[in-house]
Amino acid sequence: MIQKAEKPLVQKKEKSKFNIEDALKVEVKKETKSITLPHKDEPQNHFTDTDLQTEWNLFLEDLKTSNSLVYNAINSFKLNKIDEHGIEVCCPSEMAKSEFNTVSAQFFNHFKHKVNNFHIAVSYKMDTKLKKEILTKRKIFDKFAEINPVLNDLNDLMKFDFT
Repeated sequence: MIQKAEKPLVQKKEKSKFNIEDALKVEVKKETKSITLPHKDEPQNHFTDTDLQTEWNLFLEDLKTSNSLVYNAINSFKLNKIDEHGIEVCCPSEMAKSEFNTVSAQFFNHFKHKVNNFHIAVSYKMDTKLKKEILTKRKIFDKFAEINPVLNDLNDLMKFDFT
């Protein structure tokens, strides 16, 4: 005996609430960035290099606890006051500079409010002398061997382990 269904087994499909065509028609919103130029009436008080170094060290200490990855990238930077409203940032590499750009606005905004000078101009300078080299035991030995070549003979004889 064959069973027959009283109602159709397939129900009428309902339309999905998500429509691909409608999603594609959504207009892309254009983002506009407004650049504020310094006004003549903004304060431009004098600040010293000591003020800059103090705030930079405080900023690094705060960054050390909050974001150690960025801290390790930028802790070797040197900030110098170059004229009345200029700051020169010496950085060791482009990679470190890009890490600094993530937090530079935060630092300079705080510094401008602290010294009440809103006409500060920032310039960047690459200085490879600031790169920190990690000294291993092998590198230390090689430096001493340059000074005293007899250490190489001693190393050949004794087979030092520098691991």
